[in-house]
Amino acid sequence: MPEVADEPLMLFTHRGTRAVQRMVEHAPSSGGLALWVHHRDRPAEGQAEAPGGPPAVTDGRTIFYAEGFEQLALPQQAGCVAHAVLHIALRHAQRYQAMQQRTGDADLQLFNVCADAIVNSALSHLGWLRLAPDAVRLEGLLAAVLGARPDPEAALLAWDVERLYRAVDDRATRPASGSRQAPQPGPRQQGSRTGSQARRQGTGGGEDDQGEDNPAPGRGRDDGPRAAAARAMARADAADLRPGAGSCETPEQEAEAAREWSERLQRAHAGDGACSILRTLLADLPRLHTPWEQVLRVQLAHGLAQRPGLSWSRPSRSYLANQGRSGAGRRMPWEPGSTASTHVPRLVVVVDVSGSIADALCTRFAGEIEALSRRLEAGLVLVVGDDRVRRVETFGPGLAGLRDIAFHGGGGTDFTPLLEEAQRHRPDVIVVLTDLEGPVRFRPKCPVIWAVPEAQGDVVPPFGRLLRLD
Repeated sequence: MPEVADEPLMLFTHRGTRAVQRMVEHAPSSGGLALWVHHRDRPAEGQAEAPGGPPAVTDGRTIFYAEGFEQLALPQQAGCVAHAVLHIALRHAQRYQAMQQRTGDADLQLFNVCADAIVNSALSHLGWLRLAPDAVRLEGLLAAVLGARPDPEAALLAWDVERLYRAVDDRATRPASGSRQAPQPGPRQQGSRTGSQARRQGTGGGEDDQGEDNPAPGRGRDDGPRAAAARAMARADAADLRPGAGSCETPEQEAEAAREWSERLQRAHAGDGACSILRTLLADLPRLHTPWEQVLRVQLAHGLAQRPGLSWSRPSRSYLANQGRSGAGRRMPWEPGSTASTHVPRLVVVVDVSGSIADALCTRFAGEIEALSRRLEAGLVLVVGDDRVRRVETFGPGLAGLRDIAFHGGGGTDFTPLLEEAQRHRPDVIVVLTDLEGPVRFRPKCPVIWAVPEAQGDVVPPFGRLLRLD
C-alpha cells in the first residue's frame, strides 16, 4: 500500500468526513468523539480490501474506510462511523488484547460479536443514523445465547464486553490428534455455519486466524451451544475489530488512555443528554486501573529507600551556623549531623512453586523485580518452596533468577517455613509470588506484599498488601 503524499490534507478529506459532520450536527458533544480518532482512506496494514467486507474497520486507534463506504447512504455512513468511534472510545481492541494476554485463547470473532452487540444497542435509539437491519444487538444476543429477555436499558447497565464474552464463550478443548475420542460438536441452529467453519473462526488469537482452514493437530477448541449461537448471529461483513501492533500499549500508557477516554465519554454524555450516542452505556466504560508494575515500584521504592543516619562525631550545619549567633560564653546543646546510610537494602522474594503461574506473567514479574533491585541497589534473596524450603539463593542488584523457576502446580503449600526463612535474612521488604492457598502461622516484622495472579485477586491476605498481577 503506497504511502499518502499529503498526510495532513488526508486528515480532512477522508471518506467519512460527511458522516462525522452529521454526528457533530446532531450530537455535538458525544458525536464530537469522532474528532479524537484518526481516519484513513485505506485498509489496516496487512489487510486487503475485499468485496463484501466491512465498509469500515478499526485497529483501536484509527478508522479505515473501504471503497464501498462511499456507496452507503449518509445515515448508514453515520451509523458506521458512530459504531467504529464507540469501539475506539470503549477501547475494545485493547481490551481484547488484554484478554488474549491473560487467557492465551481469546476468540476474536466472538469478542467482536459481543462488542458489536453492546455498541449497536447503545446506538439503536438514534433516528438520525441507521444500523444494518440484521445488526446484532445486546438484547437479541442475550435472548439467543442465554434465553434471557432483559430491557435494552437494563442490559446496557448490567453487561460489559468482558462479562458478556465470558458468558458466551463455552468452547471445549479439542482432543489431541490420535485420540480415540472424537470431538463433540455443539448443537447447531438453522442457518449457522458448518462445524469446520466454526472451528476455523474459533481458534482465536487475531485476525490472521480467521479464514485459514488449517488448524494445528491437537490444538484449538470446538464451539459449545452458546458460542455456536453467537457465531451464527454474526454477519459476514461485521468483523470490524482488527487489533494490531499499533494498539499495543505499555501498562502506564493503557491506564492513561483509559482515564482520558473515560473522562471524554462522561463529559460527552452529560453534554448531549437524551441525544447522546452513549445512551445508558455505563457498564462498558473503560475502567481506570493502576498497573501492578507501578504499584510494585511505589511499594518497593518506599521500603527499600536508603535513609541517612545520625553522626555524633560531627555537628549539623544548623549547629555550626547558630554558634556564631550565640553570645559569648554561651554553649548550645550539641546537634548531631547526618551521614550516608551504610545499610544495604535487602529484598526477599518468596516463590510458591506449588501454584500455577503463567510463564509470560512470571517473565514480566522477574523483569520488574530485576529493574527495581538494580535501580535501588538492593541485594536480593530468593526463597523457593512449597510445603518446605526447597532452595535459597542470593543475587546481586538486577539479577533475580526468577525466569528459570518451574511451577509444577497442584501441590500443598505451607507459608510458615518460607516466611521464617525469609525473616532470617533480615529483609526490608518481602514479596511473595503465590496463589495464596495454604496456611500462614508466622508474620514477619517487615512489610509483606502478596503478588497473586488475577484469578486469585479476590482472596483476602492474612496480613500485608495484596498485589493482583493482571
